[in-house]
Amino acid sequence: MHAKRLLTAAVLVPVFYLYITRLPSIWFDSLAAVMGMLALWEFLHFYGVHGVMKLAGMALGLFFLAAAALSGQAPAGLYTLFLLVAVTARLLKTGPSSALKDISPVVTALLYIPGLIVYQMFIRDFGAQWIIFLYGTVWIGDSAALYAGRSLGKRKLYPEVSPNKTVEGAIASVIGGAAAGFAAGMVFPLGISPATSALLGLLMGTTAIAGDLVESMFKRDAGVKDSSNILPGHGGMLDKLDGPLFSAPILYWGLVLLGVKF
Repeated sequence: MHAKRLLTAAVLVPVFYLYITRLPSIWFDSLAAVMGMLALWEFLHFYGVHGVMKLAGMALGLFFLAAAALSGQAPAGLYTLFLLVAVTARLLKTGPSSALKDISPVVTALLYIPGLIVYQMFIRDFGAQWIIFLYGTVWIGDSAALYAGRSLGKRKLYPEVSPNKTVEGAIASVIGGAAAGFAAGMVFPLGISPATSALLGLLMGTTAIAGDLVESMFKRDAGVKDSSNILPGHGGMLDKLDGPLFSAPILYWGLVLLGVKF
């Protein structure tokens, strides 16, 4: 498992870096849409959403991401559309029994995955370096948490949700995110001081913990270990996006508040 994890990362990370930095932003928007749709499919699948409800959820997710990419914003009315279409689609199933149980995973999935990944499209408008910053701080923090948790971890962080995560690992995630943020501030033209980029990295490492725990909560509730096995040694697409999903909105609003220019 460890060898598969390293091999997958060794192949995908350089490809991801070149893809982000060498191609126009529309290419990243397309990639974000593909990743989001894969993660959405995984979420609906492990919650047992099938038939017309799954079709409605996937169609709504694709429509939302396409509209956001083309308009440069997430139209507020589309969030209302999530509920309207999901509720109406449920009418196509026979009888009212378990109606709320059928609707809830679809609406939650749409708010959770397309509704959050869209912030990565907006971050890309600030420059490719900020996408590298987002994923770099989150993934380095995640790796620091993994190895620190294995070697130093003694106190469980939230065993009911994720029995393997430790307090020591969470602290390492925060420190790793801050260190990666500082390094990014020294290497990339971010337009802010390394100290400020370290603070942003610290926030990325912190919010990534919440994102990881939230996905673990959903998987534990659904009775699955990984969202899928699409990425050998890493699990599914949602398993790799759980941290960036939560961290991207924080980074986006941080850039807005700091007055970083496009």
